[in-house]
Amino acid sequence: MAFLKPQDVKVLYMGTPAMSASVLESLFVSGFQVVGLVCQEDKEVGRSQTGEIVPTKKVALAHQIPVFQPHKIRLDFEFAKTLDFDVIVTMAYGQIIPQGLLDLAKVGSVNLHGSLLPKYRGAAPIQRAIMAGEKVTGVTLMEMVAAMDAGKMYDKESFPLLSEDNYTSVCQKISLAASHLIVKDLLAYANKALPGEEQKEKDVTIANKIKPEDEHLPLSFSVNDALNYIRGLSEEPGAYLFLNDKKLKIYSAHVENNAVIRAIGEVIPNKKRLLLQYYDGQLSLDVVQLEGKKKMPAASFLNGAHLSDHVLLK
Repeated sequence: MAFLKPQDVKVLYMGTPAMSASVLESLFVSGFQVVGLVCQEDKEVGRSQTGEIVPTKKVALAHQIPVFQPHKIRLDFEFAKTLDFDVIVTMAYGQIIPQGLLDLAKVGSVNLHGSLLPKYRGAAPIQRAIMAGEKVTGVTLMEMVAAMDAGKMYDKESFPLLSEDNYTSVCQKISLAASHLIVKDLLAYANKALPGEEQKEKDVTIANKIKPEDEHLPLSFSVNDALNYIRGLSEEPGAYLFLNDKKLKIYSAHVENNAVIRAIGEVIPNKKRLLLQYYDGQLSLDVVQLEGKKKMPAASFLNGAHLSDHVLLK
């Protein structure tokens, strides 16, 4: 069977966050027939623990598309057996998809992965690429197989990682690239007209999930590596150091100079800039948030913090 138009291709979409919602919207706008959305459960927020609808669900509801939010997809995908779909498209769903569900797609299943595979397979490709100081990143349209991010690569779209980029800005760029890729390639994929290329295992790197303990900014890094680490965790969840046993989150920074005049981790007194000593230079912490306080520029923080000399961040 040949799929002549996007409207002929029935898609089950799986994804959760905002950057995935943009891709789902692009599928609708381009005319693909989305028969259902599978996403993570709505989040409970605030003291009242009221439900916040996840971004992809908002898009699906606006287009009257059925929404499925199983707690554990590997244990609960019976609903998919009642749907008629040709292709599964995933982007940032948030759970490992069982082979039994993938097998229900008549044509196959593809994933939009936020790196240039085979580099940065895994849960945190965007953050890890920024942390590593990469100059280029992008999206790979790939085949979904049992092994994590190990399928054939069908297409890629890349873009430069700029010095001012952080995790938030790169997510927006990844979303745009992914939207372009899927609209460009999905009809050809459904018609089995994309040959694909196997990944070279020797070039594989792993992008491990960001755990809570990973948010602590290492003081053993070089000043440039510390800056990249901050960029990789900003605006969410934010890298931090401890100031007098309270978390000081750092959302924006820049390398001030290569001077070494204090102990590593020591704050260098300055009325307008919050400078932190590393072994090979000083990092200016530009936007910070002390636990229990609002996010603010360093100058505002210094006005209220009244830091004494020889203060150490840990």
